[in-house]
Amino acid sequence: MNQDELKKQVAEAALEYVESGTVIGVGTGSTANFFIDALAGIKGKIDGTVASSVASAERLKGHGIPVLDLNEAGELSVYIDGADETNSQLHLIKGGGGALTREKIVAGASRKFVCICDESKLVSVLGAFPLPIEVIPMAQSYVARELVKLGGRPELRQGFTTDNGNIILDVKDLEIMEPCKFESELNNIPGIVTVGIFANRPADVLLLGTANGVDTRTAG
Repeated sequence: MNQDELKKQVAEAALEYVESGTVIGVGTGSTANFFIDALAGIKGKIDGTVASSVASAERLKGHGIPVLDLNEAGELSVYIDGADETNSQLHLIKGGGGALTREKIVAGASRKFVCICDESKLVSVLGAFPLPIEVIPMAQSYVARELVKLGGRPELRQGFTTDNGNIILDVKDLEIMEPCKFESELNNIPGIVTVGIFANRPADVLLLGTANGVDTRTAG
């Protein structure tokens, strides 16, 4: 199976976590897009969705799936999204598509977070994938200097602005041994909006696409 087939496999498996008569959170990225396309087949089962990006909202609407504002929707039954990296504790790196802030908000507002990805995203230590960090533009240089002090090599994502009007620094050369601690440490740097480490609120369920089928893992 190629990577797209593995992504489609886990996207379809995630439909089992969609509860009737609820509003669900929907993520951003290539794997999430497969989920959106699969969700179209059961769209009558749910009351609506909250999207973590403008792009996902447009794709959902294109399938005739209602998209609500999170402030109107309240608590969500489940959030389904992909990841750029995951470890065995279901700590994640997310934000390769630049939607990390809204992704983290929607994940936080959901009772359950189901992460869907192919087996290539499973790593022993987070950090090989450059860590995305959303930053207020005026703080770019200051935040970059602070990240260098922590051992990272930040690079501005050229020509990219988040849905929130901010910039992304992609931080290379990290080996994140203590994801929860490092996430909290970065959150204390003024000017950082959101860190692409999802560890203090990890995924509850990981659906990993493999050549032998979907490998289901739970936190703890």
